[in-house]
Amino acid sequence: MVRFGIGQSAARREDDRFLLGTGRFVDDIERPNQAHAVLVRSPHAHARIAGLDVGAARAAPGVLAVLTGADYRAAGFRPLPCVIPLTSRDGTPRADPPRWPLAQDRVRYVGDPVVLVVAASRGAACDGADAVVVDYDPLPAVIGTAEALESGAPLVWEDVPGNRCFHWEMGDAAAVDRAFAGAARIVERTLRNNRLAPQPIEARGAIGEVGPDGRLTLYVSGQGVHLCRDMLCDDVLGLPRDQLRVITPDVGGGFGVKFFVYPEYPLVLWVARLLGRPVKWIADRGESFQSDVQARDNVTRAALALDAEGRILGLRVSIIANMGAYLSNFAPFIPTAVGNPCLSGLYDNPAIYSEVRAVFTNTVPVDAYRGAGQPEASYVVERMVDAAARELGFDPAELRRRNFIVPNRMPFRTVTGLTYDSGEYQKNLAEALRLVDAAGLGARRRAAKGQGKLRGLGIATYIEATEGVPDDSVIVAVGRDSITVVSGAQSSGQGHETVFAQVAAERLGVDMAAVTVVEGDSDRIPTGRGTGGSRSLANAGPAIVLACDQVIAQGLDPAAELLEAARADIEFRDGAFLVKGTDRRVSLFAVAERAEAAGNALRAEGTYVPTAPQTFPNGCHACELEIDEATGRVEIVRYVAVNDFGRIVNPMIVRGQVHGGTAQGIGQALLEDTVYDAGSGQLLSGSYMDYCLPRADNLPPFTLAFNEVPSPTNPLGLKGCGESGCIAAPSAVVNAALDALSPLGVRHIDMPLTAERVWRVMRAARGG
Repeated sequence: MVRFGIGQSAARREDDRFLLGTGRFVDDIERPNQAHAVLVRSPHAHARIAGLDVGAARAAPGVLAVLTGADYRAAGFRPLPCVIPLTSRDGTPRADPPRWPLAQDRVRYVGDPVVLVVAASRGAACDGADAVVVDYDPLPAVIGTAEALESGAPLVWEDVPGNRCFHWEMGDAAAVDRAFAGAARIVERTLRNNRLAPQPIEARGAIGEVGPDGRLTLYVSGQGVHLCRDMLCDDVLGLPRDQLRVITPDVGGGFGVKFFVYPEYPLVLWVARLLGRPVKWIADRGESFQSDVQARDNVTRAALALDAEGRILGLRVSIIANMGAYLSNFAPFIPTAVGNPCLSGLYDNPAIYSEVRAVFTNTVPVDAYRGAGQPEASYVVERMVDAAARELGFDPAELRRRNFIVPNRMPFRTVTGLTYDSGEYQKNLAEALRLVDAAGLGARRRAAKGQGKLRGLGIATYIEATEGVPDDSVIVAVGRDSITVVSGAQSSGQGHETVFAQVAAERLGVDMAAVTVVEGDSDRIPTGRGTGGSRSLANAGPAIVLACDQVIAQGLDPAAELLEAARADIEFRDGAFLVKGTDRRVSLFAVAERAEAAGNALRAEGTYVPTAPQTFPNGCHACELEIDEATGRVEIVRYVAVNDFGRIVNPMIVRGQVHGGTAQGIGQALLEDTVYDAGSGQLLSGSYMDYCLPRADNLPPFTLAFNEVPSPTNPLGLKGCGESGCIAAPSAVVNAALDALSPLGVRHIDMPLTAERVWRVMRAARGG
């Protein structure tokens, strides 16, 4: 029997080195003769560069190079790419201004890179950066998402009228108009999805190095080596792909933030080639606030139409999405084609129309962050369904039940173009209500009132459309006493070394201790899409199975030779090749040794092509909280999450993924907000003194349950899991707060639900 196969909570193998401090992150790498890079960044949100004096910096002790935007362009390199081919609804191209790694004539957000300083030590590089003199001519800045579209708002780009990047649409506007014309009730809300500054525990970093043959190597804290290599070679540096090797060692958190090509990556490669020595750049936390992509930041006007029996007839959505000052690699994709299809939620909604107006502002560019557009879509749907229940006098759970897609209609094609593969939505809701003890809420509410607190219960259901791109490969190689699995995915804390080993161990019938998982090297495997969109296991798992099956097939001939039997009489079971109907057997490793000696090593590449482009994890979260009537402080007292992730490979790791995602979603709902000064554009929340991450005392114990409905679209029945928590949690928390505040007549509140904001809403409701 295989120890720790699929379905078992094997301990994470990665954790030994992490807990003992023997992990190897980018900043742990020290290359011979390594230099250090520091960037001079703009202190202004918008300004002309009127003058630039780098003479003193170049003369500073230890400084090896000082490079400007003019130097970068003179070298023949190109701007960073936005690789999404999205156009406006009238067919016109989006505005696509260039994003140079070093600013040219203007800076457009606080933190925009201006000058690169390289020195023999980080201290000397910092001193050299301090000696750079930039003469800025400040210009008016625009910060607010909706404000960017106002008449007379400052322009981020002079050739982009009205700061409008694109105007995109999805759905049948005429069908929605007809649904609204026949509706018994229309519910409307304007919802703000607050801007977040993602915070992986390991800051970004990169090392550029040139080999004796002129070939470049980039060490980077990233989420996928192949995409980074391909964009840098194809779009920025103009190099053949075989001239750049990308290596990613251990990664201390990603959440989407490390998926992209940032200005620092081509810069360290460029200067490494200029100097002929390795160059390292590592961000500090303050720099991360100013340079890492930020996320969310939408203002949405939504309207939901229902009939008199509470059945949904249609949804109309108008979104203003903030892109920041430049388009990051995938930014236009997030509020449009990623998020909008999920506006159907779990509901049989016959008519949906959405438009997205994307705007430029003088803020850090945005891009994908855990959930990538789907938390925003789920927030719209679940806030609107809850609002409709209250306005129509329905129990929020009952209104959801009336509109759920039922299992016997699976697979279900939504009007937004998704085909849901499987799910038992009513069962998830019923279990969540049971676990949170919804029936006993009344008594708890009365007891809380006696203590000066308002208690509320909120629910939120969710669907996630995980990413499925059919070009992931996995290599499985069997040696004399071990198995190596090489994957194009990239763990940033998800436990790939454990779960990938579990899949291979079960398929090959060996102990998982014999399996080694390798990631993060573009030279070791030809293709891969990295990690994002809750896709890794659902794609890599079947690919591992395919490669294992090929290895088994390769072993039949050498096994037949060893067993002195016909190939047709050989079968594979429990880690060994057997002669059918006998007890004669030879282990997989013995066969591998025989094959290797004959020059035919057991090695196979498996590429999984999914039968459907996505899987659809789903579930229901229930949050119970209390609000202090005197201070507005919110305390979550119960939190339940019931999830359908299909077949679960490692329940313990899945629980950790749900805990982490839910904590991030609660952080958005209660605490986190990226704040810029409206006048100057200065980032006011650029440190942990001002940007509040959730702590242990902000989070309750989580009660988790799983309803495993296998996906029919892949051979292991897998669905994604990593982003579910942050998709569902914001609306569950806000719905609970509005339930608590409903006796005061409060119908709306924006995230984050800080004590001050809640107190002001209560005071206004009481006429104070």
